[in-house]
Amino acid sequence: MGAGTVLFLVFLGGIILVIFFFVSIYNKLILLKNRFKNAFAQIDVQLKRRYDLIPNLVETAKGYLKHEREVLEAVIKARNQASNAMEKVSADPANSEAMQGLMGAESTLTGTLGRLFALVESYPDLKANQNMMQLSEELTTTENKVAYSRQAFNDAVMTYNTTREVFPNSIITNMFSFKEAQLFEIKIEAEREAPKVSF
Repeated sequence: MGAGTVLFLVFLGGIILVIFFFVSIYNKLILLKNRFKNAFAQIDVQLKRRYDLIPNLVETAKGYLKHEREVLEAVIKARNQASNAMEKVSADPANSEAMQGLMGAESTLTGTLGRLFALVESYPDLKANQNMMQLSEELTTTENKVAYSRQAFNDAVMTYNTTREVFPNSIITNMFSFKEAQLFEIKIEAEREAPKVSF
């Protein structure tokens, strides 16, 4: 075997190693992207449960809060907006604009639910209603699951974003348009707390 052949084989081996290295980075980014998408699917399940509970809650309160129709309508409207925003994010959890829309819609929903529960405090009969107590308990449990799922999602997004930004991964990131993923966070401290639903 001549020196030219050996050099060619070393060169070819080097190219194969570089290709293998870049393919492994690409595959790792795909794995992490799928991981945070799966983490959002867990949030999706809990938010759907939350959105399903809200109309029952409003229906139960309706009989007692006849003069508070505006608040009840605001809750349903906020619930529908949040549900629509969630569907957009479910289609593409990497879409930052859709995630921003969901965070805003969730903040609005949290605020309107807070107003509803503040009203419920003024109606002892409603507060003592068995159906209302059960729905409130289910909503509290679901809120806790949403918070837990959101934390898992944010952890997965942070890992993905960090991995895509470091060198030499950033080369693959730019070549194949691995977009930065948006954290699912609530920025205003008062909105970080789940609505108080204890009776």
